[in-house]
Amino acid sequence: MITKAELSIPEYFDTQKVSEVWRVPYQKRAHQAKEWAVKYSIQPAATDKKQICLLIIDAQNTFCLPEFELFVGGRSGSGAVDDSLRLCKFIYRNLHSITTIAPTMDTHTAMQIFHPIFWINDAGEHPLPAATLITLEDVQQGIWKVNPAVADSIAGGNYSALQKHALHYVQKLSDDGKYPLTIWPYHSMLGGIGHALVSAVEEAIFFHSIARNSQALFEIKGGNPLTENYSVLRPEVLDGPDGVSIAEKNAKFIDKLLGFDAVIIAGQAKSHCVAWTIDDLLTEILARDVKLAKKVYLLEDCTSPVVVPGVVDFTEAADAAFLRFAGAGMNVVQSTQSIDTWPGFSWLGF
Repeated sequence: MITKAELSIPEYFDTQKVSEVWRVPYQKRAHQAKEWAVKYSIQPAATDKKQICLLIIDAQNTFCLPEFELFVGGRSGSGAVDDSLRLCKFIYRNLHSITTIAPTMDTHTAMQIFHPIFWINDAGEHPLPAATLITLEDVQQGIWKVNPAVADSIAGGNYSALQKHALHYVQKLSDDGKYPLTIWPYHSMLGGIGHALVSAVEEAIFFHSIARNSQALFEIKGGNPLTENYSVLRPEVLDGPDGVSIAEKNAKFIDKLLGFDAVIIAGQAKSHCVAWTIDDLLTEILARDVKLAKKVYLLEDCTSPVVVPGVVDFTEAADAAFLRFAGAGMNVVQSTQSIDTWPGFSWLGF
């Protein structure tokens, strides 16, 4: 049996194609994955004595490719592309150690509370995406109001209820100390190319599934029109103005993650969906057993923060969040390091 450090990267992997969209040749890759398993004596994931989950957050075209809507460039300008390259290499090198890969899929339709069409001002204009934060004061003063034309699609024509919800929503964000409501460009649109996984990442996940006989654990998030859903574990707001539930935390997936012996986290964006997911996971850990934080590993070189040059830079906020996670007992690691050398991995018995 080989050691964890001995797997190589398949010859078909083309580093120059990580920033492109293309069709994965599934049948060919499946055949190669079976050959790979034989060559390296890779056993089915069901035989793993220690269960390792790689949680990949929103590695979708919309966030990871430069020509798409919400490319996460970070300060380098090529952040998510570089992250995807390192992530693919990490998957291939550690194919025999990763039990399950869990990709999350940010999933939206046009009429959602964070898209321009949801809001309107007295001049009949929609807010500019990526440049508009809607605060509690904005809604209280009527600077931004719910677009009456969307009420039929979202609230059965009840515009007053929808406006009441909007006020409650920004109030709740303010009270809970969350980011103000950001108006984002239309992105991760269900059925669109932007919604799809980055081709190179999809290919690596598929190869892993076949080589290890392990179904990828896809998690869909973000489809509720009345709330943001940065974290895959829970929406930003769970109730409406009358206390009636509009959403709930993803208890089943939380239990699934915490059932693994180790959870490795990567994806986009470090400042938003990644940070919010980790924060929610930490909240669950602190409520159950603080020692569970030791089983969480954050691939810091496989995630980048949102940076819109001249508009906003979330780098410092993202870095501060990761420092807080490390202070709580989670492990901040690099994908280029052997997992055998990661801090605390001996605690898991690897």
